[in-house]
Amino acid sequence: MSADRIDTETAHSARIYDYIIGGKDHYPADRESGDAMVREWPALPVHMRANRDFMNRAVRYLAEEAGIRQFLDIGTGIPTSPNIHEIAQSVAPGARVVYVDNDPLVLALSKELLSGTAEGRTAYVEADMRDPAAILDAPAFRETLDLGKPVALTVIAIVHFMLDEHDAVGIVRRLLEPLPAGSYLAMSIGTAEFAPDEVGRVAREYAARGMPMRLRTLAEAEEFFTGLDHVEPGIVQVHKWRPDGTGTEVIRDEDIAMYGALARKAG
Repeated sequence: MSADRIDTETAHSARIYDYIIGGKDHYPADRESGDAMVREWPALPVHMRANRDFMNRAVRYLAEEAGIRQFLDIGTGIPTSPNIHEIAQSVAPGARVVYVDNDPLVLALSKELLSGTAEGRTAYVEADMRDPAAILDAPAFRETLDLGKPVALTVIAIVHFMLDEHDAVGIVRRLLEPLPAGSYLAMSIGTAEFAPDEVGRVAREYAARGMPMRLRTLAEAEEFFTGLDHVEPGIVQVHKWRPDGTGTEVIRDEDIAMYGALARKAG
């Protein structure tokens, strides 16, 4: 791909996230933005790492306990090991994963997302979540995933960048629609219900950089899962979703601004 497609002068949400959780793929504008946000809410790194840990636990549950062998990951972001295919294929080497993102930098780094096992398969689709048809009609999607078998749709830490006019709930339902019974939806959803002042200040920092946010209440988060069967414990803050005891940090509820849940599409 052409390097000139990557805007290094403007902060980008995926690169800010990568910087704050200790990644390596970011630029001065991202670091300046990340530092400003952490000044407003010092718990932001704890919050972001907890979200990443939730994703890892959810994928491991899907592969180990639910027997899922196919994954569709929306808003993949910058590769940070372990990626979804690494977790899933460590359980089932034949697992298949389709990653979707619209960031040229993610595309440039996608070789890290395509280095799965010989038995399995990974693919990358460059598309915007706001255009579900572009994802569902992509040859890489159709060629990699068998829609006769269950698929896990993972939508992690992205819908808070979708405003009301984008109809995030409708988009998620459209992505779920072609997936067969027995498929799952795993999501984390930004909220300001536990630290409204601090999270509000971070949201203003994002908005000032052209990234307005739509944070949701618990009732609004529940709308994404209408008609699906929740996996226990249902919708909770991400650090409370099936903790496995591997984290070393003591996490306070007020340090987490993300709901997480996993639910199954019934027959």
